[in-house]
Amino acid sequence: MNEQETSKPDEQTSQKIPNAVSDETGQLDVRFILWRKFCAEEGIPVETLPSDLEEEKRRRWEELKQANLS
Repeated sequence: MNEQETSKPDEQTSQKIPNAVSDETGQLDVRFILWRKFCAEEGIPVETLPSDLEEEKRRRWEELKQANLS
């Protein structure tokens, strides 16, 4: 097992990820990865802008960002 698989869920959710795009990561930036994950879970095209989301989905997106990004 790798380190991520052995981590407790509380440890994974308590660590926030920096909310910044670096020149090194580009499309692999954590914000983009989080957005793609959210879109896949919600059945939303990844090209959709957060401002175009329905109110309930926009609220869930904001909550997810707050929980995962610093």
